[in-house]
Amino acid sequence: MLVRVFYEYRAQRKFRLHEFVVMPNHFHVLLTVECDLTIERAVQFIKGGFAFRAGREFGFPSPVWQKGFSEARILDANAFLRTSEYIRNNPVAEHIVAEPEQYAYSSAHPGFELDAPPQRLKPISPLALERYG
Repeated sequence: MLVRVFYEYRAQRKFRLHEFVVMPNHFHVLLTVECDLTIERAVQFIKGGFAFRAGREFGFPSPVWQKGFSEARILDANAFLRTSEYIRNNPVAEHIVAEPEQYAYSSAHPGFELDAPPQRLKPISPLALERYG
């Protein structure tokens, strides 16, 4: 359900989605907010959208999420790649799967459409071009 929420807000152009992983007790997302939206508001959309759907569809009581979130600004292509790899490898680090591609709730799993890195991070390595190109 959380993956659907990511893609619904992406389709509404609230943000560009670069990477994500939904873990059993947390999630990581690498996104770029559009100029008229703050990162706080984007996270509010994600967490609120999920909480609303979880309450309606599964009867989850509120609150679903802890308050707050951690934010890291990505300023260059190397930081983008390090963050991307961290997110993709989170299920491996937690010993859930042996390879990132095996985890179904991750952008590393085949079939998910992702947005290219922001242009302001150029130049970008050939690895990123291969993944997002």
